[in-house]
Amino acid sequence: MARALIVGCGCRGSSLGAALRASRHAVRGTTRSSARVEDLETAGIEGVVADPDRLGTLVPALAGVTVVCWLMGSADDSPDVHGPRLRSLLGHLVDTPVRGLVYEAAGTADRALLAEGASIVRETSQTWHIPVEIIDADPAAHEAWLEAMTAAVERLLTA
Repeated sequence: MARALIVGCGCRGSSLGAALRASRHAVRGTTRSSARVEDLETAGIEGVVADPDRLGTLVPALAGVTVVCWLMGSADDSPDVHGPRLRSLLGHLVDTPVRGLVYEAAGTADRALLAEGASIVRETSQTWHIPVEIIDADPAAHEAWLEAMTAAVERLLTA
């Protein structure tokens, strides 16, 4: 059994968490709101208050994690999560047991930001040999998105 950390565990993240739990994986999900932790816990997801704009809040959540799912494709209010914050996180992963990262490269965030994030993920993967999956399935097509995300996690876990 592996543990996945879903950064941005809102509605889509909770759905992904349920799918991963059905595959017998432990799931930890982040939320910026302490009021939402109970909802995550009720869904069987270990809820953690963390802000992807503040790497220091995410670092403790990496303990025991095998795969990170960066679900920031609809983070319209946080452009840095596709740039400097993402780059910092990826650099930090080198010194952790995390074996891979899934990057959501589609959503309502500006396309140029999503493309920048995907580029950072590819570059970091080559530099640090971190296995990655970049998913550009449209989150609005939920079933196809969920299938693509779940398959990406499974590929990283079997790599």
